[in-house]
Amino acid sequence: MKQESHTAFQGPMLWITALVLTAGNFVAILDSTIANVSVAHIAGGLGASNSQGTWVITSYAVAEAITVPLTGWLSKRFGATRVFCYALVSFGIGSALCGLAHSLSFLIFARVLQGFAGGPLMPLSLTLLLRIFPKDKATVANGLWSTTTLVAPVIGPILGGWLCDEYSWPWIFYINVPIAIICGSFLFVIFHNHREDLQKHPIDKVGLLLLIIWVSALQIMMDEGKDKDWFASNYIITLAIIAAIGFAAFMIWEITQKKDPIVDLTVFRHRGFSASVLTLTLGFGAFFGINVLTPLWLQTNMGYTATWAGLATVWTGVSALVISPLVTSLSSRIDGRKLVFGGVLWMGGVTFIRSFLNTDVDYWTIAMPLLVMGIGMPFFMIPISAQAMMSVKPEEMESAAGLMNFLRTISGAFATSLVNTVWENQTNYKHEQLSVLLDSTGNIFRELVASGFDTEMARGIINQLTTSQSVMLATNDIMLYSSVAFAIAAFAIWLGPSTKKL
Repeated sequence: MKQESHTAFQGPMLWITALVLTAGNFVAILDSTIANVSVAHIAGGLGASNSQGTWVITSYAVAEAITVPLTGWLSKRFGATRVFCYALVSFGIGSALCGLAHSLSFLIFARVLQGFAGGPLMPLSLTLLLRIFPKDKATVANGLWSTTTLVAPVIGPILGGWLCDEYSWPWIFYINVPIAIICGSFLFVIFHNHREDLQKHPIDKVGLLLLIIWVSALQIMMDEGKDKDWFASNYIITLAIIAAIGFAAFMIWEITQKKDPIVDLTVFRHRGFSASVLTLTLGFGAFFGINVLTPLWLQTNMGYTATWAGLATVWTGVSALVISPLVTSLSSRIDGRKLVFGGVLWMGGVTFIRSFLNTDVDYWTIAMPLLVMGIGMPFFMIPISAQAMMSVKPEEMESAAGLMNFLRTISGAFATSLVNTVWENQTNYKHEQLSVLLDSTGNIFRELVASGFDTEMARGIINQLTTSQSVMLATNDIMLYSSVAFAIAAFAIWLGPSTKKL
């Protein structure tokens, strides 16, 4: 059905509409990080462990990842403006349900709904910004969108920490409700008379079902494996089999699906795209994993409040924002592989330095490496998208962008589960080792008793000291492993050709 396309907006209405669109992008990205410093509060409020609390992060990321590949089909079938408006309002409703949750299971259910709605917001906000701005101001639209994309993750931890400390954890979700519903309703009115080219393409129902099955099974297996003793549990074995078979069936189906596949895997034939996606998946997974771990470690082991944990981690985003304009300028003149390689290797080097911390570190000893690490972020995140998109044909860009965003999102979810599992296992392992070494002669115990502590208190003090050191050592191990992942990601970018040769 052929319909009139969008026309460019003008005057104040252009900027009002642009701000409303970026607000939709802002809340979707904000919710990927706002819960990072709130896990301990949420888990405590709902009677769950910290490891179970990370489901609040992974459930949103997985749900978001599943709907990202559907964005193109939804836009063609129902129109980009209509999908964006409905998704934004639905995001607000999902946020309200999250705040009203009184159990972890209901909160995870609400986060899944919120993630389903949030998936299309980020790609469609850019699409619609480019539509409403005149072609000669396309760079302004891109700049506005990029700034929002960088600002939201910076504000997330600070805002989440402050709301948890000053009010309560449901408010990290409630703040989305008025923004989403008001902005969504405004856009319904503004875009009411604007028409789009709609195409009734069939949806790849089998591919979508297989995608949901293998991603969900794998994520549940990774989240629950540590609590079920991994493959000693028939439940975990069953999930692993479902994930493996589902993934194999999905790959076979998508490769052989010639018309309207849910994920166009043929774009992987482009060496530049494959190398870029491999770098992005490893690098973003490592970054997201330690970004979740850091505030959790600060709150559970270092005595930080959620607010101060957010203030410590925010420095990564601050330096990234300052450096971004320089990187944008360099991207047009320098081989993208050099920028990505330098940025990712820089992040890996700083992470390696962070693997030597101890329990006596002060605020700035924690914050300064994060500030320095943020310098490398724009060199990684800004050129990598161009490196990937310039490697594919123009008609493949939509599919390539959807696949890249899917893998980026899902790598963050998987990394969160993996880091949390390894951190917990390493903590227990280090605790067993230190328990033998710390007071093998019993001198510390006898000195505590002689100082006036009773037997139970003396044992408690020794156990607390052992636990504190065990968590610190386990955290350092995660930083070391993550630095290796960054190094591999940095060198992987050289598998692709120079963008100047494409």
